[in-house]
Amino acid sequence: MNRIAPMGRLLAAAAAASLALTACGGGDTANQSASTAPSAATSTQASSAPAAKGDGTLTIGTVLPQTGSLAFLGPPEFAGVDQAVKEINEAGGVLGKPVTKVHTDSGDTTTNIASQSVDKLIGQKADAIIGAASSSVSESIIDKITGAGVVQFSPANTSDKFTTIEDNGLYFRTAPPDKLQGRVLGDLIAADGNDTVGILAMQDSYGSGLADQITKTAEAAGASVVERVDYDPKAAEFSADVAKIKAANPKAVVLIGFEEGAKVVAELVKQGLTADKVKWYMVDGNMSNTNYLKMPKGTLKGVKGTIPGAEAPEEFREKLKKLDPKLDDFTYSAESYDAANLIALAAEAAKDDSGASIAGKLAEVSKGGEKCKSFKECADLLKAGKDIDYDGISGPVEFDDNGDPAVATIGVYQYGDDNKYAPKALEYRTGKIEG
Repeated sequence: MNRIAPMGRLLAAAAAASLALTACGGGDTANQSASTAPSAATSTQASSAPAAKGDGTLTIGTVLPQTGSLAFLGPPEFAGVDQAVKEINEAGGVLGKPVTKVHTDSGDTTTNIASQSVDKLIGQKADAIIGAASSSVSESIIDKITGAGVVQFSPANTSDKFTTIEDNGLYFRTAPPDKLQGRVLGDLIAADGNDTVGILAMQDSYGSGLADQITKTAEAAGASVVERVDYDPKAAEFSADVAKIKAANPKAVVLIGFEEGAKVVAELVKQGLTADKVKWYMVDGNMSNTNYLKMPKGTLKGVKGTIPGAEAPEEFREKLKKLDPKLDDFTYSAESYDAANLIALAAEAAKDDSGASIAGKLAEVSKGGEKCKSFKECADLLKAGKDIDYDGISGPVEFDDNGDPAVATIGVYQYGDDNKYAPKALEYRTGKIEG
């Protein structure tokens, strides 16, 4: 499906928001806490479209994984949002009031948790919802969120589908589409001297999209994908899937999945395709510092993988550790932090907290104005009548007309003997998001 043109998108969103305001109840506020978030715009033309006014209090909800196959991504994402809200409220909040924050669970596609969470957040008058982490989960709830006139802003969705999905102009993301990560990983595989490649990909929009792009890039560089298996991530075991890869005898194996990747890795080892004999490559969905710790020392030694986004600075990591001392993985923490800041800045720029108004300013606050790197710095410029360009922890975050980052960075990481990947990337590759 194609996205609606900017003016039509915001008019549709305004109408949806108007309907949503009559349908939303107050809800239980026991789990709410004060916090603030940023703002942006899709275009100058779009920002002039009429929109239903908000209630004056910016409410940011989250639908992020507390349970399910991406639960390891939840803690850094929640921490990123919490840190942003903390700083926003310390700077005076949005529209003169503290931002309200409501955390909920997204689960995964095996449950209906995400849909129930969205119902709760809409009932509590959320103006913007950060999440989900899983592209498939976001796809299952996008109609409910954007149909209610609420901004959906994912820090981790990478499926190419969201570039053209119908969303009333209300969907944004700080993570780049898979076409860039796929190009970087495909180039890396070929540059490492692998002329034959096997791919094990989970069977959903995320897995198939990445597998397609990796194949295209690797083969353009002279490699050959000798076997590709799209597996059921809910399967009890993966012996037959791995056997197909083994029969093709590739020099490299690409693993594209989520938490079930630990079972796939165990099966690779069982069938003799160990990382010291065949080069393994992973992606953001299974690059984990917790998922493989129970495996024998050195199981993942030398394995490389890609994660979208620049490395979270040490100072930022230390702030998050104060919020969550157990935090050991920072994947998508910066993207979550930037999402909350951009939502808040967009509301400030629009002088309104409704979903349509926020969406109408998100692109505007992300590019073209005076550079600023924190909510307070940017908000002060807005109050002085200046146009701003928020550059975040995760990168420059300049939105295109589709709500995608126009430019993004992909980090290449490598696992050590402890089955954890080093916090510092081997290299970073920055590129434009092109079709």
